[in-house]
Amino acid sequence: MNRSFDLQKIIRPNIKKLVPYHSAREDFGEGLLLDANENSLGTPFPDDQQLHRYPDPKQTKLRDLIAEWRGVRTQNVFTGVGSDEGIDLLYRIFCGPGQDRVLTTPPTYGMYNVSANIHDISVDQVLLDEEGFQLPVDQILETVKPNTKMLFLCSPNNPTGNTFATEDIRTLIKEFQGIVILDEAYIDFSNRESWAPKVVDYPNLVVLQTLSKSFGLAGIRLGITYAQEEIIDYMMKVKAPYNINKLTAEKAIKGLQNWETVQFRVDAIKKERKQLKDKLEQLKMVQHVYESEANFLLTKFTDAQMVYKQLADQDIIIRYRGNQPHCKNCLRITVGTPDENERLISALKKLGS
Repeated sequence: MNRSFDLQKIIRPNIKKLVPYHSAREDFGEGLLLDANENSLGTPFPDDQQLHRYPDPKQTKLRDLIAEWRGVRTQNVFTGVGSDEGIDLLYRIFCGPGQDRVLTTPPTYGMYNVSANIHDISVDQVLLDEEGFQLPVDQILETVKPNTKMLFLCSPNNPTGNTFATEDIRTLIKEFQGIVILDEAYIDFSNRESWAPKVVDYPNLVVLQTLSKSFGLAGIRLGITYAQEEIIDYMMKVKAPYNINKLTAEKAIKGLQNWETVQFRVDAIKKERKQLKDKLEQLKMVQHVYESEANFLLTKFTDAQMVYKQLADQDIIIRYRGNQPHCKNCLRITVGTPDENERLISALKKLGS
């Protein structure tokens, strides 16, 4: 545990004083509801699922299921519009515009920097080790400044696909006096255990997850933040009153109730990932396929731009990552279905002939 960490020292003063908006559904969700200026005649279509009523602002049922699934308490769970809302709220709570800083470790997920720019927060960057894309812990800690409020880590990392060493993550959590945000969007494709249950042990640890990847529910935009109860309480204060709509909550609940199906598909993707890696490594135009614990493969080509453009001409869309540090001539390839992967490999073979 980071015993010297003091949450109150890094929360913005205006957020400490914030009196949140008190929505109608926080008081009553049933009965003769004439309190929230909803349309009492309902929606313009018959099967309305009570959509003319505002959703539960606390999403208690959904958060209960998530907590049970990850082995934490409901009080440790926040649900947002994708992980992006969680990231945005953390900036609002901890970072004063034009005053504070955050630290990232490229190559990594670009939204950390985008959110920083939106909130007028300075970003310091420490590159991952080029060999293995691991965390240079000493350099990270040396780069921390007095006004560095948050450290972003992504494991499994996007776009590289690798996980970070457990001891390195633990050291940073213990030594850094700000918030360590561990983004686990791809954790279900890894053999590593999630850090989510450990938020009760570390007051400065925040874990981000999503239903977009392993659950195949990118379209509903449901992200999850795990943290100590005090941090979750601040997130609940700052969020929009009804940030999760009823349709999203319904699909998320159904997904969580079908975890066995999700796990079966995750296992299938992991198997397909290995087969795709083997086939890519046989191509002359491929210089290296990096080990991955996500649902994608970072692949280095002799001429990534050419491959990217010519595949796009055939409506095969992959992601060019050659503009990221240590990723020259690299493309990020999502593991598709067996048929989709065969189509990709066939197209690559023709390009290389």
